[in-house]
This record gives sequence, C-alpha cells and structure tokens, in this order.
Amino acid sequence: MSNKVFIATSLDGFIADKNGGLEWLHSIPNPDGNDMGYQSFWNEVDALVMGRVTFETVLGFGIDWPYEKPVFVLSNSLKSVPDTLIEKVFIVNGDLKTVISQINTKGFQDLYVDGGSTIQNFLKEDLIDEMVITTIPILLGGGVPLFGTLPKPLNFQCIESNIYLEPIVQSKFARVRD
Repeated sequence: MSNKVFIATSLDGFIADKNGGLEWLHSIPNPDGNDMGYQSFWNEVDALVMGRVTFETVLGFGIDWPYEKPVFVLSNSLKSVPDTLIEKVFIVNGDLKTVISQINTKGFQDLYVDGGSTIQNFLKEDLIDEMVITTIPILLGGGVPLFGTLPKPLNFQCIESNIYLEPIVQSKFARVRD
C-alpha cells in the first residue's frame, strides 16, 4: 500500500497562482505533448484521492471526465456528484487514516493523492510515501503553496531526477522512515 503525489510547482513552491489559476503550467512550450512521466505514474496507482476544491477545478475545465480509475473526493460539504460521475466518483470524509483504510478495504492499495490542502493534510499525518514534483521555472510570487506547516520534520530521499523540455526539472522522492 502506498500513497503517492504527482504534482507541478512553480520555482517558488506554488501549485496555483494568486487567483487560483493554472495557466502558468503551460509557460514552457510542449509541442510534442510530452507527458513528463505522468502515464507511467498513472499506471502505478489504482485510485485517486482529491479534495473538493481540486474536484471542482477539474469539473470547471469543461472537458470529459479525465479519469478512468475511481476518484475519492474528500469533502464534508459535498453530498452528491453529477449524475454522469456516479460509480466513478465517491465522496468520502472523516479522519484520513480511516478514509484510507476504507479505500484500501475496497481493494485500492496504491493511491494518487492530489490537491494542495489534501496533500498538506496527508503530510501532516505522515501518510505520503512518494512524491513526484515537477518544477516549472517560473516565480509566481504568491498563490497556493504546495507545502504547509508540519508537526515534525519528514525525511525524504531523492531517488530519481529528470529534465524535460530543457528547463523543467522533475524529482521523485521516497519517504524515509525510521
């Protein structure tokens, strides 16, 4: 069982700009549509856990639902999902360890954790085993930070780094536990 993150951040550590925008993610031309390892990562997970804000952001893209694997949305306020997403998206709530246990009991062992607050909350509970962080070389000067405060330091080891499209650096970190 593992909980994994795959996310892009600005050079100054933000995952969205001051207005919550993501346009900066496309500041480096990618004419060949290089997925920068996303499909390989996606093949390693069997479900996705995201927060309500991320869920609503994806819905706001105005595209077909992009995930063929089950998506568990952490929310205390959502009561239902659009009819087209029934049996694809499941609302869950409660403490994270219980939620993960419930998801694992359903047969989903390798979870993709997505969304700023969700990632921060998983880290606060020391529930992240691996992070793939893609750094876009742009300074946003503010916005939604990837990391927040932690009750204690968490040690990670860089196990792989790659450069994409010349200026984009992607590093894979594994949690080092005592």
